[in-house]
Amino acid sequence: GAARRGGANNHGVADGTTFWHFINTWSELSRRSVGGSSDDDVVISAPSPVFDRQWFLDSCPVPVPIPLPFGTVEDMVGKRVPQFPPVHECFLHFPAERVKELKAKANAEMAGTATTTISSLQALLAHLWRAVCRARRLAPEQKMAYYLLVGCRGRVDGIRASYAGNAVVAHASTASPAGEILGRGLAWAAWLLNRAVASFAEASAREKLARWPLEPSFSSLPALVATARAMVLTGSSPRFDVYGNDFGWGAPVAVRSGPANKLDGKATVYEGRGGQGSMALEVCLAPEALARLVADEEFMSAVATPGYLAMVT
Repeated sequence: GAARRGGANNHGVADGTTFWHFINTWSELSRRSVGGSSDDDVVISAPSPVFDRQWFLDSCPVPVPIPLPFGTVEDMVGKRVPQFPPVHECFLHFPAERVKELKAKANAEMAGTATTTISSLQALLAHLWRAVCRARRLAPEQKMAYYLLVGCRGRVDGIRASYAGNAVVAHASTASPAGEILGRGLAWAAWLLNRAVASFAEASAREKLARWPLEPSFSSLPALVATARAMVLTGSSPRFDVYGNDFGWGAPVAVRSGPANKLDGKATVYEGRGGQGSMALEVCLAPEALARLVADEEFMSAVATPGYLAMVT
């Protein structure tokens, strides 16, 4: 037999780092409490969460009340759940040796042209970006964007590694015609992603935080869907310890995301089941595009064993 555990939180309250810190701390409490020990006797290895918000409150005066751009809750969340076009989803495993090969290829292609070092994640996402261009059969002149959620821990002074909350306050983006993404090679696509992440500036992030209480705005999923055919969006991180939550029943054998926010072009990245630099991607695309993606020999050559294919409506 097997057990499945699910959980959810509002991303405005906690990001992935906080979510997995909570899950892994909870599981350690559960595991160490087996045998009758009280919670007071259990020593947790994970650092205590930090709830201090002074890193932005000192520099971001907040008016009271905040002038929200809506009159009622219905105006904010909508009177009904928007209906998105159906997508198909696949879960793909990339073993460490394949990821290393992609990274080595990208950096070899970059040799002599730039001083930038392409990371393993950037190489893998560039590999996906190029494959999605082929799968969507975009015209060479059609621009294809890539959005990456960027965490502020380690990038904004004052945000500690164990900060409990949402520290994803910015996204990096880049775009290029499909013909160039495909024609200029893996390294060039990876370099675009690298430059997008490197463009993150602490001053800009703080400026946005300071401006938001005065001019608040909210992200709209329908707006994202409207541009989905021309974009890929990646969230999560291979650094999240998604397989560390042993509640006393044994380590997880699989990790998947729930049905929320399944957009055409959404790609969620995880650490691989075996660790050691392996990674996994949970990819959502329009049905016909996903069928072409998993039949793409160049793309699938880096995949160990294709995971499930499922329809998400």
